[in-house]
Amino acid sequence: MPPPPRPWLFPLLVAICFGLAVWSFLGAGDKAVWAFELVPLSAVMVVFAVRRRWFRFSDLAYVLLTWFFFVQCLGGRYTFEHVPFPKEWFGLERNPVDRIGHFFQGFVPAILLREWLLRRRGLPAARTLFWLVTGCCLAFSAAYELLEMAVVLCFYPDAGAEWLGMQGDPFDAQWDMTMALSGALVAQLSLRRLHDRSIARVVGRG
Repeated sequence: MPPPPRPWLFPLLVAICFGLAVWSFLGAGDKAVWAFELVPLSAVMVVFAVRRRWFRFSDLAYVLLTWFFFVQCLGGRYTFEHVPFPKEWFGLERNPVDRIGHFFQGFVPAILLREWLLRRRGLPAARTLFWLVTGCCLAFSAAYELLEMAVVLCFYPDAGAEWLGMQGDPFDAQWDMTMALSGALVAQLSLRRLHDRSIARVVGRG
C-alpha cells in the first residue's frame, strides 16, 4: 500500500510562495532585477500548478521548487550581492549567496527533470538518465548565463559587472555554471532513493 496522501501540502506551498513573492517585491530596491529573478521561475511554477491535474510531481519536487523560489526571492529583494547574510554574519569578503543560488539552479531542476523523464518518457533509472539530467542542467545554466549577458548588453551596457553581481570575479559565469553542475550531481547522488519513494507515493495514489 502506498503511504497516505498529503492533500494539505500543495496549498501550503502555494501560500508560502505567494507570501515570499509579496515580501520580496515590497522590499525590492530595483524592480527590474526583481522581475528578472522572479518572473521566469514564477511562470514555470504557474504552468506546473495549472497542469497538476494531468501531471502531479512528487511532494519532494514541490518542496524543493519552493525552496528554490525562496532563494530567488532573496535575490529579487536584495540582489544576490547585497543579501545581508551570511556575508555580514561571518565577515566574509564575498557574498556567497549567488553561488548558493546557482547550486540550487542545478539541484532542483535535476530532480524535476529526473522525475519527468522517469514517469513521462519511461527512461530507466540508470547511467543514461543520470548523465542526461546532468547535461541538461548544465545546458540550462549556460543558457541562463547567455540570457544574463543579453539583458546586460541591451539594457545595462555601462553597468554589467554590477548588474551581474560579479563582485570582482572575472570567472563569475564559469563558477556559476560549475555550481549548477555540482548541484545537479549532488541532487541525483544524495536524493535518488528519497526521490524514488516520493514518486512511488504519488504514482501509487493514481
